[in-house]
Amino acid sequence: MKNLFVKKINAQESITLEEADHLIETKTVTHSIDILNWEKAFPYKPDLRFRIAHTGTEIWLKYYVKEKSILAQETEINGDVYKDSTVEFFISADGTNYYNFEFNCIGTPHVGYGPGRGNRTPVDPEILKTIKIKSSLGNEPFDEKTGNFEWEMMIRIPITCFTFDKLKTFNGLKASANFYKCGDATSEPHFVSWNPIQSESPDYHRPEFFGKIEFE
Repeated sequence: MKNLFVKKINAQESITLEEADHLIETKTVTHSIDILNWEKAFPYKPDLRFRIAHTGTEIWLKYYVKEKSILAQETEINGDVYKDSTVEFFISADGTNYYNFEFNCIGTPHVGYGPGRGNRTPVDPEILKTIKIKSSLGNEPFDEKTGNFEWEMMIRIPITCFTFDKLKTFNGLKASANFYKCGDATSEPHFVSWNPIQSESPDYHRPEFFGKIEFE
């Protein structure tokens, strides 16, 4: 099981997304998402890295993706973003329930909460609108494009999105998490994770296989 230390960056909430992007680039290191848990059925592996940091009241994530095809059709918050070219971040603060933060490549979010796949409670879309997201692919939907593509996404998740936990700060938080990439409806379906998952078929809703993360 992997361990991850999440560095704290001292920054005001009022800073711009571009300023936050610069800070995470200069103050953190990249981590790879490169585990093919179901290689026989889904052998394609895009190149995927991420950075993570926090400010005490926000989690910052930046993804870097290289893949053969890109797809972005879902524009509705809490819609089926997993069918598109999507990056995901699942995190549990209490060891029982977890949040599934999912973002397609144009920044449409889907976030739920609960102990497992079958009993998710969606986070209020109005709350999710406070997540600041910028994708190098823009925010307009498009049909699948094939070739070789590189894209980046910067994400700032306010602590208020953890609406069921009533967290006051990320400072010192010990949690568990996993990071993923998928594209269920792309011409090259793929399922890649940061921490390995031991299940027969693709299933990201397996908190027992989350890695440990500790916030500075």
